[in-house]
Amino acid sequence: MTHNPGIAHACVVRVEQLTAGAPGGLSPDAYLFAKLIAAREVRNELALLGLSHEDLHALFRRHFALELAEIETRTQAINVNTQGHAEFVATLRALILKHASSAVDADDARRLASIIAHACLRPDHLWRDLGLAGREEVTAMLERYFPELVSLNVAGLRWKKFLAQQLALSLGQEPGPAPGCPGCEDYGHCFPPVA
Repeated sequence: MTHNPGIAHACVVRVEQLTAGAPGGLSPDAYLFAKLIAAREVRNELALLGLSHEDLHALFRRHFALELAEIETRTQAINVNTQGHAEFVATLRALILKHASSAVDADDARRLASIIAHACLRPDHLWRDLGLAGREEVTAMLERYFPELVSLNVAGLRWKKFLAQQLALSLGQEPGPAPGCPGCEDYGHCFPPVA
């Protein structure tokens, strides 16, 4: 995802709009979900979050005290074809959820695991695919929601590579790239050619 100042500004504005109605003040969770949603919504790509309409409605009500109705048509603007990778997404989502913190809302953890698993299908760094500011934001998100995963990344691997590796190991397979990795500019860095 290339940097576009107009898109970046639209994301900031949308995050402010979403969080303005946050019940009980702005929580770190509301801010995180606002960023994740805004990154896709301003591009008319809400479907890329990998959430059902029901899950999107629930997130809007829980974190922003809003209804999704005003952008309902945008959620259908892009058709997500995960058919070829449905098993990858479902299995990765389940693996991520095994490491969910008991300190966070279980529905939020489930929705976030779906968002992360679907982001691994896209061809960029995970932080960009999620619409976050950098790797540090992904680490902070994972530390809050899935802290055991963070503790397992002792080699300091990039998060998308690490998640794909953990999934392969959990299935008794040889580690390899996530479906979106081959399209990333740093694919050769993460997966150098074998001499």
